[in-house]
Amino acid sequence: MTTFRISPAVTDAFPDALVALVTSAGLRGRDPWPGTTAALTDLEQRLEAGTWRPADETDPRIEAWHTAYRAFGTNPRRIRPSVDALGRRMAKKGTLPRINPAVDSYNAVSVRHGLPAGAFDLDHVTGDVDIRHADGTEEFVPLGEPDTVENPKPGEIIYADAGGVLTRHWNHRDAHRTRVTEDSARVVFILETVQAARDRHLLETAAEELRALLLPHTDRTSVRYLSSKESVGVTI
Repeated sequence: MTTFRISPAVTDAFPDALVALVTSAGLRGRDPWPGTTAALTDLEQRLEAGTWRPADETDPRIEAWHTAYRAFGTNPRRIRPSVDALGRRMAKKGTLPRINPAVDSYNAVSVRHGLPAGAFDLDHVTGDVDIRHADGTEEFVPLGEPDTVENPKPGEIIYADAGGVLTRHWNHRDAHRTRVTEDSARVVFILETVQAARDRHLLETAAEELRALLLPHTDRTSVRYLSSKESVGVTI
């Protein structure tokens, strides 16, 4: 079992943080995923028609993450929260990137609801996962750059397991080791808010929407919530 925890120091700094953990076992990432294809196409068509746009930094959902980034010493206009960067890319290009069905699914849900999202291949996670402040000694290998090693700055919020850092700047960038590929079979998908009092319903809706996209392509899937009040064990 992998246990996810939010450290007391992060809890003190962000008492309203809430994380949805959407787990999937027996994921079939090489099958066609027509539901995900349709979700991506719908967003792109609505953007082109001018009936919808991704949330930007004037939106309260993105503004909350900019405030959080500044609180732990990161400039959010230079190093952007994942949902902000993804939305800006979509607004500029008119499309979302196609990576693989699982990643495309959480990208679609993320930009649709204005919430950061990510995922870890649990077969490459070592031990438990903590959301905590970095001490500056940890090592991070960025996604797509297996020969690069970075050290998060002290105080930066990270996801970390026993093997190193899984995300930098809370949700800005994922690690190469735990990336989700077409062959990932046991995956935990993550959706986040730092304003649960306001956005809990939005987070719950997004988590169920992601779960619905996964359901036809997995043996088992579930949704659990990680808050400042309790840790969550994940066994799939």
